[in-house]
Amino acid sequence: MKRTKNLLAIILTIFSINSLAQNQEIMAEFSLFYEYHKNGDFVSALPHGWNVVNENPEQFIRYKIFTRMEEALFYMYDSVATTDEEKSAIADTTLYLYEKAIQYEPDKKSYFLAKKAFVIETWIKPSTEEIIKAYQEALAEDPNLDTFYQDRLGTILANNATEENGYKLKALELYSNLSEKEPDNATWISRIENLAEDMDELVEITYKSWQLDPENMEKAWKFSNTAMRNKSYERAIEGLEFLVDKSPDVINYWNQLATAYQKLDMTDKAVTAYKKLIDLQPENAEHYVNLAVMYKNQGQLSAARSFLQKASSANPSWDYPVYIEGTLYEQAARSCGFDFMDKLVYLLAVDTYRRAAAMGGSYSSTARERVSALANSIPSQEDYFFRKLKSGESIKIEGKCYDWIGRSVTIP
Repeated sequence: MKRTKNLLAIILTIFSINSLAQNQEIMAEFSLFYEYHKNGDFVSALPHGWNVVNENPEQFIRYKIFTRMEEALFYMYDSVATTDEEKSAIADTTLYLYEKAIQYEPDKKSYFLAKKAFVIETWIKPSTEEIIKAYQEALAEDPNLDTFYQDRLGTILANNATEENGYKLKALELYSNLSEKEPDNATWISRIENLAEDMDELVEITYKSWQLDPENMEKAWKFSNTAMRNKSYERAIEGLEFLVDKSPDVINYWNQLATAYQKLDMTDKAVTAYKKLIDLQPENAEHYVNLAVMYKNQGQLSAARSFLQKASSANPSWDYPVYIEGTLYEQAARSCGFDFMDKLVYLLAVDTYRRAAAMGGSYSSTARERVSALANSIPSQEDYFFRKLKSGESIKIEGKCYDWIGRSVTIP
């Protein structure tokens, strides 16, 4: 028994010595690789790097063993001294490197899949289907893949689109996603527009894409959004009504639907949509203003003012609701006549515009312009004199045209 224990101890000691020696050898190999790589001697670096990668690269991941190997391989491939035969071997070797990298660095899988697709596309150059499949695999792994690779996939799809393969729809879907994520990037809009002969076709393409998958809300939104951009409001409504039915609490859907209804003079439906937005977002002053403008355009000035006041309560520093209130009084006076009471209503409009101008917002200059424009519409000093009205006196706005106003003005 004692002899067995001694034998086991000897075996373990030998194993430990061998493991230590192997570990020291790997450390030495990595050290040589690192130094050669640092000095730009990639030809000398690669053999030592492969010894590490094929033996046990795990402990060297923090030193970026795979991306350093990748850099060396790309340098060798691009070198003018590299023959076509050598380039072919480097391409195959690089794909092998990516497989090992994915095995040991799964958290960077999407990056290595994307680089693998790039190598397949630009170095190996197989069939278009294989290239597309490689990029799609990377994109499936990470929907937020670097846009450089997404754009390459989109370009390949667009350049190889036929009536039969459906690549145009796939490219359009890809660029639509990019455009939604980066709305200020003109490149994606340009790519989308180039896929279609005109915006009408683009609307039709997105509509067909949705109809092929009619329960897909993302495709319904893309169609609706495209139709709205093309001012195809009637068509957009179909998608937007589907969306609000499926997700009745999404602000964006209701915003677009309300706009489409308003553009088509579908007043009752527009009002309902704006009221829904107020229910969903009562703190948003814009919804109250939009509804107020709807009522203003219908001549329902009292209702319009009521919602403008709610907008001001929601956002007291916003000058636009106050400015629009001034337009209500001006509209009322213009519709009624030009007697003294009408002039007082113009004065109320002027006072309101002045209040808007004093707020210092984006409508300040416009409000001041309206004050100047109405200078000859307000009562003159003679009007006050003949009626024995003195400065500082308050006069209530009255009359059939103005029974909704319920305000007074002060004689200047």
